[in-house]
Amino acid sequence: MDDRYLKNKRILLVDDEKAILDMVADFLREDGYTQVRTAGTAAEAVAAAEEWHPDFAVLDVMLPDGDGFSLFERLRRFTEMPMLFLTARGEDEDRIRGLGLGADDYMVKPFLPKEFLLRVGIILRRSFKGEDPLVRLAGSRVDFSRAEVVRDGERLPLTAKEFAILQALYRNAGRIVTIDQLCEAAWGENPFGYENSLMAHIRRIREKIETNPSRPVSLVTVKGLGYKLMLEGK
Repeated sequence: MDDRYLKNKRILLVDDEKAILDMVADFLREDGYTQVRTAGTAAEAVAAAEEWHPDFAVLDVMLPDGDGFSLFERLRRFTEMPMLFLTARGEDEDRIRGLGLGADDYMVKPFLPKEFLLRVGIILRRSFKGEDPLVRLAGSRVDFSRAEVVRDGERLPLTAKEFAILQALYRNAGRIVTIDQLCEAAWGENPFGYENSLMAHIRRIREKIETNPSRPVSLVTVKGLGYKLMLEGK
């Protein structure tokens, strides 16, 4: 699988030390990962997982409102995403407990950034190796691995914002994605005031994916609520 596709997976970082969160988030972003969110407590992590639906999580063992092992079990009740434990403690008992719960890996602080990124890449490739990044629509195909739309034999590149919006729609294919959710996907955690910009991006996306952009059948408007992406044959 093309690693460029994996770099767009959603990664949730959970640690009570802001300096560690910022450092690890910077490692990931500098390596090309585009969707990284942080949480400082178990409660924040559960809320983020329920609302944001991450693809992968890095959990600190020591948290102010519990521990990473209990958090892992809470998350497992509603998600099968891969998870890695990150901790300052190096006892074999903790490592065995974490791996015994079903965690995908375990790292002890301090660690080398290159080793951390290597382990993240291995976990993502193993977890998503069977996933097809080519999304089939009525009149086109979206190739997320190349950030392109393929229509009538022509390849049309997606901008970063178009990519983020389409990916948010694809994650919820067939379901309504609100305007606020799409603005957050494209512009971050403070998306207010971008509604007009979103409409402009939606129009440009339709020009690329639709046979007739004036009468869209793949990216449809749900009046007063948001938009839906309809996959071919669904």
